[in-house]
Amino acid sequence: MKHYIHFEIFIYKIMKHMHPFRFAVTALFSYILVFSSCDTSPDGPTDTFDRGAMLQNFADNLIRPAYNDLNNRTLVFHTAITTFNSAPTIENLDAMQAAWQDAYYQWQFANAFNFGPAGEEGLQKSLIEEIGTFPASVVKLEANLHSGTWNVADFNRDARGFPAIEYLIFGSAASDAAIVDSFLTAPHHKAYLAALADNLKSRIETVVNAWNGAYYTEFVNNKGTDVGSSTSHLYNEFVRSFEAAKNFKLGLPLGKRPGQTQTEPQLVEAVYSGKSLECLRLHLTAIENIWYGRSKSGQDGIGFREYLEKVEGGPALITSTETQLAALRAALAAVSDTPTLSEQITAGNPQLETLYTEFQKMTRYFKSDLSSLLGLAITFSSGDGD
Repeated sequence: MKHYIHFEIFIYKIMKHMHPFRFAVTALFSYILVFSSCDTSPDGPTDTFDRGAMLQNFADNLIRPAYNDLNNRTLVFHTAITTFNSAPTIENLDAMQAAWQDAYYQWQFANAFNFGPAGEEGLQKSLIEEIGTFPASVVKLEANLHSGTWNVADFNRDARGFPAIEYLIFGSAASDAAIVDSFLTAPHHKAYLAALADNLKSRIETVVNAWNGAYYTEFVNNKGTDVGSSTSHLYNEFVRSFEAAKNFKLGLPLGKRPGQTQTEPQLVEAVYSGKSLECLRLHLTAIENIWYGRSKSGQDGIGFREYLEKVEGGPALITSTETQLAALRAALAAVSDTPTLSEQITAGNPQLETLYTEFQKMTRYFKSDLSSLLGLAITFSSGDGD
């Protein structure tokens, strides 16, 4: 732009010696020339970036593999539930719990893609709300178990999905032996578990089938940056997923959310299985993979990092973002694997405060700065104030 400003000054010096009429005409022409030369496309400064290639990478190497792996592991989990219901034993309970863990760990890599077939439709909320709402409502779950009636399509999303099943198979009794006994003696446990498993399997299959069908082409070909574009959907769910990790997997049990006056360690994710920290680590890895455009297996591709390389100011933002990512990763690594996250919150581990602070610092780079440089609008409200 500065070259055109110098050109404009040069023209003005010449025009000072012209007849007034010729001055006016020439001035008008020169201003049209300058500003038309400075015009950019509707997509702004990123119009030289190949968003189609980025979307192709995300679809082929991150999104579809994540959902396909989730589907496969959920099918194994569903089979383990069927086996346990047929023969409730400690051995079959152990196998079912291990299958839940495998499926739920894979869910951490898919829960940032809640758009398209995984988005809201009618009364149905996004997939993460339908199968991943935590903490599960023990009151609702116990009421359903005692009454023998339930509805897996109502508004009680905290009484279904992975967290609800976790309660039934990890936390509904004081010991594994007591859990097995409850399925042997209580009248509704088996039927409720089967209903939750069928619903989980069905919802995931619906999303997978859409991604393996027509929606794949629709996603890859929608290359704009407007609110309804694939890039906008992808970016917004990326940020929303990061904030879910910060606000609900850590902030909520630490007592950091609005209205909280104390820590609430019972609100951690995966509280009954004790897998909260591992879920948080996997979730952060999934977020980093989206930033880098990197597959779960470590294959590098085109992500938001490469997008920024084509934008003025982008390389500087890449450096600052990755510096903070390293600080966040180091803070998480400093938190011991044992005891469980809920126990460490109860004990007041100061490393968790440090970790939360690093999460807070990370927010501006993903949410404010990245949005500004790429010209992408934030279309959701986190209630964060960030």
